[in-house]
Parts: sequence; C-alpha cells; structure tokens
Amino acid sequence: MPKKYPKNRKSPGRVSEAKRAMSYRLSPAKIARAQGILGTATATATIEQALDAIVFRRELIDGLDRAFGLPITEAFPDPSRRR
Repeated sequence: MPKKYPKNRKSPGRVSEAKRAMSYRLSPAKIARAQGILGTATATATIEQALDAIVFRRELIDGLDRAFGLPITEAFPDPSRRR
C-alpha cells in the first residue's frame, strides 16, 4: 500500500548528513505541541528542528562568552559540561 503524504509537501532536498532509523519513547502530546509551535510537517522534522535549536543555543552562549567574557546564567544547565 503506498504511503499518503500531504499534497503541499515540499521536497526535503539534498540530505547533508547520513541518517539512520532510531526509536524513542516520546509523549505524542508533547510532539504535537512542539510540531504546532515549530510548524513542522512530521514528528521527525519536529525533533530535528528542536535539536538544531538546542545546538544553536549552545553556540550562541559559547560565542557570547568568548566575545564578551561575561558569565551567562543558563536556565537549564548541562551538568555534564563544565565551563
């Protein structure tokens, strides 16, 4: 049986990195809420965009820290990372 996709679906274009199937137990309600906020079409796109936002946030904090040398208080500190 062929998969059904939305008709207005955009082509993802060229994939810049290798992908592999993974399995996680995630709250469907939380994924749906994030999907609505991010405006993504799929759960996978939602998770990828959310992870990109976290990585970008870290890059911003590190860049500001290097540029100004001021300590930045994190709302959700990462205990595995020492500054």
